[in-house]
Amino acid sequence: METTVLSVGKSVLNGAVRYAQSAIAEEVALQLGVRRDQVFITNELEMMQAFLMAANDEGDGDSKVVRVWVKQVRDLAYDVEDSLQDFAVRLEKQPWWRILLKDRRQVAKQMKGLRANVEDVSQRNMRYHLIKGSAGSNPASTDGQSAITGAMTMSSTEDARRQREKAKADLVQLIRKMDDRLRVIAVWGTSTDVGETSVIKRAFEDLKKHNRFDCHAWIKVMCPFNSVEFMRSIIRQFYINLLQDPVENMDAQVLRGMGMKKENDLVDEFKSYLNDKSYLIVIDGMSTTEEWDQIKPCFPNNKRGSRIIVSTKQVEVASLCAGPQNVAPEHKQLSIDQNTLYAFFEKGSQDGDSTEVGSSSTNSTTTASHILVNNKILTRMETTLAAFKEFQLIGREKEKSEIIQLVTNGDGRQFEVISVCGMGGLGKTTVVRDVYQSQELRGKFEKCACVTIMRPFNCDELLKNLAGQFGYEDVADMVRHLEGKKCLIVLDDLSSTREWDAIIPHFTALETSSRIIVTTRVEDIGKHCSKKRKNIYKLQGMELNDAHDLFIQKVFDKTMDLDEQYPELVEQTNMILKKCKGLPLAIVAIGGFLANQPKTALEWKKLNEHISAAELQMNPELEAIITVLNKSYDGLPYHLKSCFLYLSIFPEDYNIKLKRLLRRWIAEGYPGVVRNKSTEKVAESYFMDLISRSMLLPSQRSICDGKRIGSCQVHDLIREIGISKSMEGNLVLRLEEGCSLNTQGTARHLAISSNWERDQSAFESIVDMSRVRSITVFGEWKPFFLSDKMRLLRVLDLEDTTGLVNHHLEHIGKFLHLRYLSLRGCESICHLPDTLGNLRQLETLDIRGTSIVMLPQTIIKLQKLQHLHAGFPTKGNYLCTRHLLHTYGFNQLDACTSLCCGAATPCIMMDKDYGGVVLPGGARKLKSLHTIRGVHVAYGDAVIQEIGRLSGLRKLGVMGINEKNDVKFCSAISNLSRLESLSVQSDKGCLDDITSPPKNLRSLKLEGRLGVLPEWIKKLQNLVKLKLSFTTSSQVEQDAAMEVLGHLPNLSILRLPGCSFKGGELHFQKDAFRSIVVFDVEGLRGIKSVNFDQGAMPELEQLKVTDACKRGGIGFFGLDILPSIKEVLLSVHFKMDRAGTELEREARLKEQFRAQLARNPKKPILKME
Repeated sequence: METTVLSVGKSVLNGAVRYAQSAIAEEVALQLGVRRDQVFITNELEMMQAFLMAANDEGDGDSKVVRVWVKQVRDLAYDVEDSLQDFAVRLEKQPWWRILLKDRRQVAKQMKGLRANVEDVSQRNMRYHLIKGSAGSNPASTDGQSAITGAMTMSSTEDARRQREKAKADLVQLIRKMDDRLRVIAVWGTSTDVGETSVIKRAFEDLKKHNRFDCHAWIKVMCPFNSVEFMRSIIRQFYINLLQDPVENMDAQVLRGMGMKKENDLVDEFKSYLNDKSYLIVIDGMSTTEEWDQIKPCFPNNKRGSRIIVSTKQVEVASLCAGPQNVAPEHKQLSIDQNTLYAFFEKGSQDGDSTEVGSSSTNSTTTASHILVNNKILTRMETTLAAFKEFQLIGREKEKSEIIQLVTNGDGRQFEVISVCGMGGLGKTTVVRDVYQSQELRGKFEKCACVTIMRPFNCDELLKNLAGQFGYEDVADMVRHLEGKKCLIVLDDLSSTREWDAIIPHFTALETSSRIIVTTRVEDIGKHCSKKRKNIYKLQGMELNDAHDLFIQKVFDKTMDLDEQYPELVEQTNMILKKCKGLPLAIVAIGGFLANQPKTALEWKKLNEHISAAELQMNPELEAIITVLNKSYDGLPYHLKSCFLYLSIFPEDYNIKLKRLLRRWIAEGYPGVVRNKSTEKVAESYFMDLISRSMLLPSQRSICDGKRIGSCQVHDLIREIGISKSMEGNLVLRLEEGCSLNTQGTARHLAISSNWERDQSAFESIVDMSRVRSITVFGEWKPFFLSDKMRLLRVLDLEDTTGLVNHHLEHIGKFLHLRYLSLRGCESICHLPDTLGNLRQLETLDIRGTSIVMLPQTIIKLQKLQHLHAGFPTKGNYLCTRHLLHTYGFNQLDACTSLCCGAATPCIMMDKDYGGVVLPGGARKLKSLHTIRGVHVAYGDAVIQEIGRLSGLRKLGVMGINEKNDVKFCSAISNLSRLESLSVQSDKGCLDDITSPPKNLRSLKLEGRLGVLPEWIKKLQNLVKLKLSFTTSSQVEQDAAMEVLGHLPNLSILRLPGCSFKGGELHFQKDAFRSIVVFDVEGLRGIKSVNFDQGAMPELEQLKVTDACKRGGIGFFGLDILPSIKEVLLSVHFKMDRAGTELEREARLKEQFRAQLARNPKKPILKME
């Protein structure tokens, strides 16, 4: 497991090396005369990079000394990158030949200082031999090292002996402490021969020596399993034991005769013999639940305190042997040496004995190296065990049924793979285990096997395990005999495509109706395994009602009405369930913990206030939550770890917009360089990877919005891990209520919460302003949040901040490193200073939702500006002086400036929700622009011509197209060949002259009085998203328009707000709109019925109907035959013909929707407003 410090260090160092090797850095160093120092520093950083890789490979990252060194490397990498970029900014500000001699000397001095620091950190590693890869051979120290190694070996041997003795005593106590019923103890471990470990053997011999049981036998399960031979082997051992005691000759004769019995009589005779005896049986090497199903009936429950000990390398087998089906057994850790073992036993059989992981402890001292080995073993074992606990949580009948349907419904032409995907703690293993054991699948396959993939991955061991479960001697034998056989194989917890690619070649010859079920946390791995989309099953969190019922059951051990019996706990219960967000593992763990706590609001409130990663880690009853979720974090590649930790900036339950996050990542330099791929595409791939790994959750508002995810949230408990890790890596400093003044550090990212109310003195004592790279403010702005000392500031994100006014931004031009500036939603900002032109590094400027109507002329100096988002609300009275003074706290100057700016531009009088800003002359110089949103072009043709010369534009949003400028605008659009998104507000008929629309256009939004459907829309073969309002004059014209739209091959999202039709029917025919996923109709006028034919819109998942039912109403038909529909949103408003008819029509329409959707096999959800 890679530590957070190590992963963050690698990420920062990679960024520094990448920049130090860039052409910009080389050119700057050459021009400033520090090229030699720059080359030396770059080479040293590359060596440090190699050392960090070695630390990871050798496992040295857990060493405290190495962690300190890695922190020093990380800080040094930050300093190097900051300095090189600062030099570049200085050089960009003025030609190199004009730089004063004293400035050049200052740069040289700074580089010498950096070089000295690099040398010192590098030599420190060599001096202390921190990482094995950096240490050479040193003959002088060999003897001393050998002596130390010898002492450590002796200490380790003695320590291991004491641990085994303690584990044996624990197992003996476990056996003796149980009641008189027949009990099964299943011992699970991952060593080569679990049953042969001295722990079980010595416990068996100890009990045998003290005559605790009448009969004893140690049996190894052979493959293939033979029940008759199994019983005869036990009988032989009983017989040999009795021969050593002459008093038992009578029983010896019985056993001798029993061994001669035929198969049909043997079982009855065997059970009859054991019926009045206490017995101890060790069954070694159990590999399948099918073997246990054959063995268990052989042993009678005679209430004489008999015990069966099963040893296995399969945690699933251990669980099922130890307790009744569907009841999670308890477990106890027996040892922590290299043969770590866990004992599973039936719940409640230990009368309160401690059964948590790690409950067995040792007082022995261990050497540092032995601790390290043990920690690695425990990490692997405990994460496996925690994953196992996850699948014991709850049976999900609906999900189980759906997966069984996938298993049984294949076409039979080739064997299929079903992938069950979802974040840790959802209960993937539970569902799949229940599917594997279900009655529906029993007898349908010739061979079955289920295996959990261990870490580190060992393909040979996994295949041997499968061979044993199938009953074959070795892997080659298994591959040969399985050819043409119908098999069911479960591979639990697949974590990489490499693992799958190593496993699958051995099973390509299976019979075509065979099935493989895979569970994985990463959806992309599921897609790699399952070639068919329908075979990828995404397990979701529990619905709120189900989560509530499960929680109450765990806390009170029964179902009950909390509102009636414990009303004071309702609020705290809701807060707990909100934290859990449908995660069964968390619900069960927290519910189980509270079951033993006082049922008071005060106690539960304490828990709510301390549900953090650190608190959960310290609570033995809750640490399984963190263990499982940490596994998801640990599985991230290092470049994704920094991106994930960056998300701890955002508050709990915050809806994070995709574009905002990607642009911020880019400004911070997180996306690496990938050949033939833009930085934004790399960043988006990082985002989708985190979504695939369930580290990010698509938000409810975007989850059905076509195939693209627009925003996301972080699960509360995953977020707690991110906060803990970001603090450990000194990445993010969060100022929030209860924040201590002792939290000062050199964190690069500052997040100020809305509930932080300290003063400037407290702020300056906590924040090291010279190190801050980003500031994000949630809530009210205070002027001291921004300081001249923040020279290295790259990101200033003030979206929706209150209290920010024009004069707070007067000195914004001093922050020369700024790459991302967002004032979105700050309505009180109506003016940007001319110093904005100093921000030569600025890539994103977001002023949408401000009161800015004119951009400063100096904006044309921003040659690196890529994204400009503008537009302001035009409804309301916020532009009056009194409103500005009293509501936003404007001073008189700010208020006057706002009104002057507003008066200067007539566009603010437009009757739209948002108005546009005016671009200054010279906008054509902004050659790097990819995005322009919210620009008004009605007051001069020059700006349209300038936009037409921005050949790099990908996204354009303009308003003010009218009959005076439409021809020039259409001409400009035809020149923008790279355009992918276009949003236009125009007058009727103003877009008909586009002859060559951009062929790469994927998103089109046409608002205003459009008239008929433009002819050129049918050329948009790559169009994915379309929103438009148009008018038809007849049914024929209407059908023709639908014909055009219905044959756009990639159209996934279609929104038709305010369309006016003369035809009475809106008819969607077979094979039309084949790619539509979301269909939104609003305010359809002139339509009496909407009909879906069989085969129309086969991919439609969400239908939204808003204000579609005016006088007389509209009928919808064919909803019951939409094959992919998941959700229908119905929000209607009726105009009354006469008193009382409105409610009747509304009820009829709703009933019409309900009835049709009830007949749909997909059982879609109907939501009504």
